[in-house]
Amino acid sequence: MINNQWYAVLSSGSIKKNKLLGVKRCGADLVFFRKSTGELACVQDLCAHRGASLAGGCVNSDHIKCPFHGIEYDESGRCVLVPSDGRSSLTDYTRFNLKHYTVREIGGVVFLWYGDGEPEGEPPVFDVMTDRGFRYSHLEDHWKVHYSRVIENQLDVSHLAFVHASTIGRGGKTLSNGPKTVWLDENTLQTSANNETDEGQIPKGAEECEIKKTNLTFKYPNLWLNTISDKIKILGFFIPVDEENSILAVRFYGKITGIGWIDSLIAWFGKWANRLIERQDKRVVETQLPGKTGLRMQENLVSADLPIIEYRSRREQLQMDQKEQKDAGDQR
Repeated sequence: MINNQWYAVLSSGSIKKNKLLGVKRCGADLVFFRKSTGELACVQDLCAHRGASLAGGCVNSDHIKCPFHGIEYDESGRCVLVPSDGRSSLTDYTRFNLKHYTVREIGGVVFLWYGDGEPEGEPPVFDVMTDRGFRYSHLEDHWKVHYSRVIENQLDVSHLAFVHASTIGRGGKTLSNGPKTVWLDENTLQTSANNETDEGQIPKGAEECEIKKTNLTFKYPNLWLNTISDKIKILGFFIPVDEENSILAVRFYGKITGIGWIDSLIAWFGKWANRLIERQDKRVVETQLPGKTGLRMQENLVSADLPIIEYRSRREQLQMDQKEQKDAGDQR
């Protein structure tokens, strides 16, 4: 994980009003709920009294009510009631307070602040997420591998002809030119496939290639966009569950006809195309060892892996920067 980052962790639609949702994200057991206003809240999923999961409880007057002894917590994780002591109790329950997580909802995606204190900025997003002209479909799939492997698979331009030979890799374009990789800002990486049939030619270097209109853009820490055209885009967010598990969330965005219900229908069909393609990836990626990647590991990378090298380098730098900041803070 990279500390002090906004991670996309859920679809907004998965959290219903007056219902608790318990999930593991970023290695932590969390419980999400909506207040009567619709505002989203997230706290540690562990009652401070006897260690029961709060997810099996209920929402009561905008508070989480533990299913074991009815202890209640507000949206900040503050303990507001211990029923056995009575509502008139003057006891200080500060020791019961739970860890609270800052969350945001943008374009139907829930972002979780994984870091120290409150965030200084808002989550990084792609414009398509808030463009009401697009209709989208959503799917999720559990992968038994660290989220870094799933991200790298989506930045891998040379696997298409092999893993996706029956779908998006048809044509046998096994030779990878470049690929060209650019940084749109310090945390946004863009690349595109420039593959062709191998007829004995020498691949072009990255400097001879260009970023095509069909391209891949990645925003740290876990948001990705495949721009097919101005009217079709595929959004992915790679949800870290723990060190050995992740969830791939994929959305097909389209505004092909400009007619809402037709574009929604097209997006629905696009979801099943995405399902087919991601399952082709999953079958291979879940076999990779080790399950978690790093800049220095026992792999022999080639020129076509440049986007992966760039991803790993920046990820490691962000981790080092956060560690240095933490160490500096500890010394004050």
